[in-house]
Amino acid sequence: MRPVLSLSLCLLLCFALGLACVLLACLWSSRFRGGFQWDGSGLEFNWHPVLMTSGLVVMYGYASVVYRVPLTWGRSKLPWKLLHSGLMLLALLLSVVGLCAVFDVHNKNNIPNLYSLHSWVGLSAVLLFAVQWVAGFAGFLLPCSPVSFRKLLKPLHVWLGGSILSLSIAACVSGINEKLIFVLKGDNHTQPYSKLPPEALFANSLGVVIVAFGLVVLRILTNKKWQRPDPQAQDAAYTPLNQEEND
Repeated sequence: MRPVLSLSLCLLLCFALGLACVLLACLWSSRFRGGFQWDGSGLEFNWHPVLMTSGLVVMYGYASVVYRVPLTWGRSKLPWKLLHSGLMLLALLLSVVGLCAVFDVHNKNNIPNLYSLHSWVGLSAVLLFAVQWVAGFAGFLLPCSPVSFRKLLKPLHVWLGGSILSLSIAACVSGINEKLIFVLKGDNHTQPYSKLPPEALFANSLGVVIVAFGLVVLRILTNKKWQRPDPQAQDAAYTPLNQEEND
């Protein structure tokens, strides 16, 4: 039972850190950046960090660890496949809306798009995410999908999933840093970023929590002791497993 207890504690920590990420992103945009609008101004841009953090990192991370929840072991995998796919789709939609917000603001204010490394990494993560979701849906949810294709896709699906999360974290952290450099220049009644004013301290803390969340998710996903038990294994602790699917 000790591995299950350790996993459960990590899952609770993952859930708490994810909520903290969303809360801090919302507070940053509302308290320090003026709130939210959809009018082409900086207030519309404020949707971008909130939606990208909520979708591309937090919701994505939650969806990734669905199969690690011990309560799902020994039960039919299909409902959890549907939940995994649904959460991933919601994460993708939030990310797309977050991208729409920043592109709309840039276009209305004649700001160039896709010139920074942050934008390249972030867009790459979203595009790979979209490809990953379509391939996963076709391979693991369509009844007509051949078993051979599923076996071929599964290791790539797992590897790419962790890679996308890593890219998402890199994009969020670089985006936070880029935004602070732009807005904290020591003019317009603000202190320079180098003086670490309250906004810089707050946003830096958000970045630290995002990294911590990602590390916990990756720890859960890479620990072989915490993987969903093999349906063919005769492990008395997780019976009945003989009716579980192979993928």
